[in-house]
Amino acid sequence: MKYDVIIIGAGPGGIFSAYELMQKNKNLRVAVFEAGRPLEQRKCPIDGRKIKSCINCQSCAIMNGFGGAGAFSDGKYNITNDFGGTLYEHIGRDEALDLMHYVDDINVSHGGQGTKMYSTAGTGFKKTCMQNKLKLLDASVRHLGTDKNYIVLENIFNELKNQVDFFFMTPVEKIEVLPEGYCITADRNTYECRKCIVSVGRSGSKWMEKICQELKIPTMSNRVDLGVRVELPAEVFSHLTDELYESKIVYRTEKFEDKVRTFCMNPYGSVVSENTNGIITVNGHSYEDKALQTNNTNFALLVSKHFSEPFKDSNDYGESIARLSNMLGGGVLVQRFGDLEKGRRTTEKRMAEGFVTPTLAAAPGDLSLVLPKRILDGIIEMIYALDKIAPGTANDDTLLYGVEVKFYNMEVELDERLESRYKGLYIIGDGSGVTHSLSHASASGVFVARNILAEI
Repeated sequence: MKYDVIIIGAGPGGIFSAYELMQKNKNLRVAVFEAGRPLEQRKCPIDGRKIKSCINCQSCAIMNGFGGAGAFSDGKYNITNDFGGTLYEHIGRDEALDLMHYVDDINVSHGGQGTKMYSTAGTGFKKTCMQNKLKLLDASVRHLGTDKNYIVLENIFNELKNQVDFFFMTPVEKIEVLPEGYCITADRNTYECRKCIVSVGRSGSKWMEKICQELKIPTMSNRVDLGVRVELPAEVFSHLTDELYESKIVYRTEKFEDKVRTFCMNPYGSVVSENTNGIITVNGHSYEDKALQTNNTNFALLVSKHFSEPFKDSNDYGESIARLSNMLGGGVLVQRFGDLEKGRRTTEKRMAEGFVTPTLAAAPGDLSLVLPKRILDGIIEMIYALDKIAPGTANDDTLLYGVEVKFYNMEVELDERLESRYKGLYIIGDGSGVTHSLSHASASGVFVARNILAEI
């Protein structure tokens, strides 16, 4: 079967590539191959009652399928060049921001109407952070919520499904370079195309590494982010989240001068587990619908680690830490901050006596047996720093779930068109190592689609 464009991966990058191609040229033959399931079939079996922990499904419904790992996120689109990736280094700052605003317009018109755009512009919290050795990063944030995000994806899929050939539960095994295009192998069948867009996300990191080795595409080692997810009463951070919703705050530790940052803040949200390459890690969601909200706010505290010589594989390091957590707790561990500070393990009894009701059924344990001392010291320092701008953060009953790991693909060598060393083979989204967010990944999809349209 022959196509004009084959897209590998139906995450944000792949979706917005397909959307832009079909909007501008409905005569194009486009196919999308996805290792996961269609959106309506993505159901995690964990219900907190009969099934309380990951059962290692063939395809993780949280990580794979239409919408990618962002489908069941809280739908935050950060419009900024200050974090979320280095797309601007390839295409320019102004174009990157223009594309992110374009993506935002599409989301709003496909079910995101009425959702709020938050901004750090003009906020007095920036000064408060600076006075306490913290830095608040600039951004505009569209919060769709997990529920509205699902509706947006559903509407975009309904618009595309009659124009694009979708192959779900069909992982691509191989990419071959042809004289006039590419041939991919999937489910023992071959498909040819003139242009190929690879957008496999973070969960495709191992696969992407294999493809780059086979095609001799140069890569560079990327970082890994390690840390915990903090859960506390929503009132503690409400003065920040009510105005900013997502506050990206960075702290440089006094002991090691490492940078610790907040990530993925979910006001009135829930802590969830996710499966990446068979490893159980922790994440967070939040909803726009007040009926689905909780009394807690959760966010990650992450420390970035980048290795050079002699060890270069940052992701393997992160995986080994996560496996240790899984070994001790059978999945995600949870510990009260007070217990961590006192050097003791959290027990079921101490959890029950605490003032914070957990939103994820996790195994009480001791994070000091999992996370390296340097990283744990940095997280503890950051909690006390945040306590100065949000008193109550360092309370004994604040919950710490571990581990949270953000894996980044090895950064693939790409030109200013996001094209690899092979003309017509584009590598985009988080799978490229260039983007690390929904907005940047989506923008990279639109950018590449426009380049292809200009050529075809």
